[in-house]
Amino acid sequence: MATNPIDRDKGAERADALENESWRIGPSVSPDARAVLEAALAERPKRPLFEVLASMPNVGLDSDFDRHHQG
Repeated sequence: MATNPIDRDKGAERADALENESWRIGPSVSPDARAVLEAALAERPKRPLFEVLASMPNVGLDSDFDRHHQG
């Protein structure tokens, strides 16, 4: 499928406009909330991913994630 360069330019212009708008608005989290989050994350011990995965409880079945088509 060929890409229309005009459509791509409009998408780029829209992305630029959204980025400029986000810079104008500023962070979406208040400085106080950001400080609390940073402190909470700093206190957590760093563990390798395999340890985190191994500590997860073995609940549910693979079939719980099967897609069910309606209609």
